[in-house]
Amino acid sequence: MPYFSQTVQHIRSSEIRDLMKLATRPDVISFAGGMPNNDLFPVAEVDDIILNMEPDIKKVAFQYGPTSGYPPLLETLKEYLKSKGLPVETHNLMITTGSLQAINILGMEFIDPGDLVLTENPSFIGGIAVFKAFQANIKGVPLQHDGLDLDILAQILETEQPKMLYVIPNFHNPAGIIYSKEKRIKLLELLKGKNILLLEDDAYNELYFSEKSKELTTPLMAMNHDDVTMVYTGSFSKILGPGFRLGWMLAPPDIYEKAQIIKQGIDACSPNFTQVIANEFIKKGYLEQYLNRIRKEYAERKNLMQEALKKHMPEDVKWTEPGGGFYFWLKLPEGIDATEILKDSIDKGAVFVTGKTFDPEGQRNNYFRLAFSNMDKKDIDKGICIIADAIKYQVTSSKFQVTS
Repeated sequence: MPYFSQTVQHIRSSEIRDLMKLATRPDVISFAGGMPNNDLFPVAEVDDIILNMEPDIKKVAFQYGPTSGYPPLLETLKEYLKSKGLPVETHNLMITTGSLQAINILGMEFIDPGDLVLTENPSFIGGIAVFKAFQANIKGVPLQHDGLDLDILAQILETEQPKMLYVIPNFHNPAGIIYSKEKRIKLLELLKGKNILLLEDDAYNELYFSEKSKELTTPLMAMNHDDVTMVYTGSFSKILGPGFRLGWMLAPPDIYEKAQIIKQGIDACSPNFTQVIANEFIKKGYLEQYLNRIRKEYAERKNLMQEALKKHMPEDVKWTEPGGGFYFWLKLPEGIDATEILKDSIDKGAVFVTGKTFDPEGQRNNYFRLAFSNMDKKDIDKGICIIADAIKYQVTSSKFQVTS
């Protein structure tokens, strides 16, 4: 048998993917998958779009499209991004097959084996997997309640030259936090002239739960970022449906040019069929109506989880209530391993994702992520109670362990 490539030897199965197998069991309450809720998809609106679509447009939907994307969707999406202050006039927009493909393309474009890539710690497991596949040297910068620890980032930049910094400023996956305005400004100031690609992943931008949170969602790329090289990515997965497999990349022309060539070699073009539907979805005004609907639904689930956590969790378990998105990020007492709690929770019927999954070095495991998006509201309290009981058992057991 031929030897596997070095790239594929660095690919590992995601713990989340493995846990999703458990989530299909009817007796398990799953807080593992950060997915939209099936019952909230805009099925009626999409039915209306397809049934009333002109025959010529339907034919276009079945055909190959340009690598950069379905032209009407590009124009519609440009107007949408322009309303957020993004520089669509000076940057180029590309439709990708999910935003993770955009990250993959940029990894291929910029990362050589051994290059230093900085991420937040914790960080999105998909991004970590991409960077590992390209054999990057990944270093995590601690995440605080309002964004990156900029003191530590500054120390790293004094002695090392990263190729890329990957951040998720809005309703972070997994930490649930949102960057403060002050931290956004200071981050951009810190990166000026440093010759580092800043990759902004903004998949959760629209999923805010209050006007106060909405005011903080201004993308980094929409702020003054002179002398900072940036690429912005977004996704339809959380605001329309993951099955559409549509994301986007907004990039400077020189980065865009090579990214387009790379995409041509991956899949030629993203699905034209779903691009046509997404374009009509926005043009008909369905997007804002749908977003208003799901914001209320996800806010209700978040509130239910917040109440359950306050009700059941021991006092020394800490978390920050998210202002949007899909996730709570919980910190366990010192010396308590999330994996042991997970084993006990699974036995009793609840599953979540342990912290080391989101650690670029795969070590820090006194944290865990709870997703409240893809589950029945009636199961939230019961599932949290199961996990809280497992934590209490581990805490009590650790207090009575005999050490020599």
